[in-house]
Amino acid sequence: MAFGQTTTRRRDWVASGGQYEFRVLTIPRTTSRGDARRMLTEQAEHGRWELARSVLYVGGERRVWLRRKIIRVRSTLELDAD
Repeated sequence: MAFGQTTTRRRDWVASGGQYEFRVLTIPRTTSRGDARRMLTEQAEHGRWELARSVLYVGGERRVWLRRKIIRVRSTLELDAD
């Protein structure tokens, strides 16, 4: 796939109302890396979240932004206007 095709599809998705829902998690410095990974894996598997951004602060605290697509369902029913 060429880069231009990917960009076009993304623009089409955003133009058609595609949006993301975000969740920000703060992980304390006392949480091990393995525990944090397990927690994020569980969020991804069961809540359909994906990692958007991750920041490690000087004190050891981690802040993680998760995102998932908002899927809007349009009604396929037609109402009769009598």
